[in-house]
Amino acid sequence: MKTEVKICGLKTAEAVDRAVALGATHTGFIFFAKSPRNLEPDDAGRLADRIRGKAKIVAVTVNADNDDLDEIVAALNPDILQLHGSETPDRVLTVKAVYGLPVMKALSIRDADDLKKVEPYIGIADRFLFDAKPPAGSELPGGNGVSFDWKLLDALDGSVDYMLSGGLNVNNIGEALAQTRARAIDTSSGVESAPGVKDLKLMESFFDAVRQAEAVTARSGSKT
Repeated sequence: MKTEVKICGLKTAEAVDRAVALGATHTGFIFFAKSPRNLEPDDAGRLADRIRGKAKIVAVTVNADNDDLDEIVAALNPDILQLHGSETPDRVLTVKAVYGLPVMKALSIRDADDLKKVEPYIGIADRFLFDAKPPAGSELPGGNGVSFDWKLLDALDGSVDYMLSGGLNVNNIGEALAQTRARAIDTSSGVESAPGVKDLKLMESFFDAVRQAEAVTARSGSKT
């Protein structure tokens, strides 16, 4: 597959192994106490060791301080830090300097004005992750199973490297890829049978749908 796929919120050896076997290029481990996908750093490290070198290991944090990041980085030895909170550009620079790791900055999107938040991070964040804004009352910045209007990304500068997230599942991933031509995607709740419980069958169906979408794109490209 040409599309980079991140399976996020992994918690079991079975799910980690299957994600990579199916073709996941990135595996996400979440460190946020309010999330049903939360893991202790040592547990995440043991899971990551199963697939180290086969897929990128991503540590997902939300406004974590240096003490928390110290523990996470020491236990997980991640390839990428994903900052999914309200971290400022200065904070991103600090994290990169302290840990010497690339940073993917997550931004929540609902309307066109939200894309203006990208600009201050350009040249600072190594990549962006565009997620949907959480519904009212949710304490989770991601993993809520909701999408945003992908047409908004038409206005985005083509040089911006991003991973598309937010409610992606087997039923909408084909449309999402056709509309955005995203080179990288992220799913968590879209391959779960319950919050935090990865469903291996749903995971397989998701990867099948990605491959089908890629085949459609390849056919349409060959006709132009």
